[in-house]
This record gives sequence, structure tokens and C-alpha cells, in this order.
Amino acid sequence: MNMKGLIISHRGIFNNLNIPENSLSSFQKAKNLNIPIELDVQLTKDQEIVVFHDINLKRMSGVDKYVEDVTYQELQQLTLLSSKDRIPTLKEVLKLIQGKVLIDIEVKKTEKVELLCNKVLHELENYSGDILLKSFQPNIVRYLKKHSTRPVGLLITRFPTSKFYSYFMSSPFLIKYCNPDFLAINKEIIKKKRIQKYRKTLPVFVWTITSQKELEEYFPYADSYLCNQLPY
Repeated sequence: MNMKGLIISHRGIFNNLNIPENSLSSFQKAKNLNIPIELDVQLTKDQEIVVFHDINLKRMSGVDKYVEDVTYQELQQLTLLSSKDRIPTLKEVLKLIQGKVLIDIEVKKTEKVELLCNKVLHELENYSGDILLKSFQPNIVRYLKKHSTRPVGLLITRFPTSKFYSYFMSSPFLIKYCNPDFLAINKEIIKKKRIQKYRKTLPVFVWTITSQKELEEYFPYADSYLCNQLPY
């Protein structure tokens, strides 16, 4: 799979008005325009894989509860913002997309690494479309690399409270430990020389681009681009 030159719609193509992020509507719009999509997956209390970014439901559904503390059936009683969309499952998204566009799946941080990873990989067993997998959590990346033939990436960001931790989480040591197929880097650190050196051996994605102006600014510093609310 070519992991260079991709323009990926971050959480689908949405405006968080009539089309919410990480919704079937946002993914349908991306599919219609032939734009790759990025999404987030995590487990409910009854171990259903749902597509949702935040660990808490309050911002998107108005309920101050954690996703992991709520069953799938309980989630189905909620809507995303003021829309009619509900939180979809990974299975529903795969059925909708049907291999028409690439799907970039972020596996959210969890203590149930094997359970979540195995469930994701099980859902992908009979899916023939292009898939990327990635995570901030090094042991998730390492586990997926061992158990999947799909490309697996490491997400890297900065941690303002700890320069040492920020360096360690993007260090050659950690990258060697994870052995990723690509890196996805926060735009706040993408221009750093030590980050740019990784492009010699790995495709580097940048996130999250929020305007055409930003896309032009960061274009020289990455190989592919996760974009949010661009005027497609």
C-alpha cells in the first residue's frame, strides 16, 4: 500500500452541526467524494467496538459517562450532538465503506490491549479494502504488528508537562520497540529536525490540518495529511 500523498478526512467529513464527527453521515460524505477516512475505536462495557473519539460521552452526546461504562444498547439511546446520527460500530462502518476508500483506524488507549486488538482484527478478517491501524499506546502498536498484516503506525505528540516524556515517546528507542510501518505526528512538532529524520526510513503523516493555509504550510514536512473540515 502506498502511504504517501494521502489526504485523509479526520473523523470523516463533518461540521459538527448537521454532520457529526465519526458518524455514518461523515463517512458517507467522504465515501461519496472518494476521500480516505480516519476514525477512532474503543470498547463499550459489553465489549462492542464502537467508533467514537472521546473517552467521555459528554461533548458529543451530552451524557457525563465514560464509553467503557456504558453498554452498546445504552449508547443507541443517544444521538450525536443535535443530529439524528448515533454512535456507529466498526462493523457498520466497514459495511458502509465496502473497500471504496482507505480507512485509517486509531485504536484508543486501553488496559484491555489484547481484547480490543483481537476484536478489531477479527472484524477486519474478511474485509478486503485498504486499512491502516495506529495508536498512541506503544504496546498496542507492538501487538498489532505481531498479529496483523495491515500497516501499523505509531501516533506521536508532545507532552507540555514533561520534556523528557515528550522526547522518550518519539525517541529512536521507542520507535525501534514498536517497529511501526509509519508515524503520525502532531503538527506542533512535525518540523523538528529529529522528527524529519524519520522520513528517511518511514512515511510520516501529520495531524491535524485545519485549513488550506495549514495544508500548504505543512505540506513539505510530511508524506500524508490528516485534515479536519477542509473545503472538499
